[in-house]
Amino acid sequence: MDKFVFQAKGLEYRYDGGFVAIEGLDLNIVQGEQVSILGANGSGKSTLLKILDGLLFATSGQLLAFGKPLTQDALENDELSFAFRQRVGLVFQDPDVQLFSPTVWDEVAFGPLQMDIPKAEVKERVEAALKLLDIEKLRERSPHHLSGGEKKRVAIASVLSMKPEVLLLDEPTAGLDPRSQMNLVDFLGKLHQEEGTTLIVATHDLDIIEAISDRALVMDENHRVAVQGKPAEILADTDFLLKINLIHEHSHRHRGQVHAHAHLEVKHHKEEG
Repeated sequence: MDKFVFQAKGLEYRYDGGFVAIEGLDLNIVQGEQVSILGANGSGKSTLLKILDGLLFATSGQLLAFGKPLTQDALENDELSFAFRQRVGLVFQDPDVQLFSPTVWDEVAFGPLQMDIPKAEVKERVEAALKLLDIEKLRERSPHHLSGGEKKRVAIASVLSMKPEVLLLDEPTAGLDPRSQMNLVDFLGKLHQEEGTTLIVATHDLDIIEAISDRALVMDENHRVAVQGKPAEILADTDFLLKINLIHEHSHRHRGQVHAHAHLEVKHHKEEG
């Protein structure tokens, strides 16, 4: 029997002033899935990840996390909040948003230290995360003096040291050079295969979704899920991708794949919503 990580029904979120970020969203994510959330800037991808992480709360509708309501009232219970934060981790699009410690070591150790686990285990977790992201040599460096790619790896390591069951990533390849992008894609595949981590990735990078997901949801400019299905099937529907504003007329196909490197209507920059 499938074990659901998230179940959403009729989810809606409105920012102050009434701006609709998400409307009428139904969503089921099973433990161990790899899911991509696609959409142009402003479609609601980032907002959805923040709701799934309990940083924002739906204006209306229902959201269950691990079979229990994920609400502001629920997370005000320290015990429930602590348990949820151990199970779900979010990596922001801009790593500077979540990096604050004086050294990389301190950054990666911060989460486990809040979990009241033995210091020896904290050290093991930090070392394992540093090694996994290949940033061991950066341990004494200040996160704010690193390159964009290095910062992103530190941000991911700081979440992985918590050993979450669910990893949420917002535009993980944004700002990375091609080699770093491929290294990250390979790493996510390894993490899913070896740890069974549920991966939920918000992106408009069409080149990576087949490698990082077995299901894709596409949000339209009305902030609704327009379609969901296998990544290959969605990529094959060029007319739909044009309509949804993920590619424009200069995009082309090669060997059965959409190529939109230089032709994406949306570039890699910070997204609100």
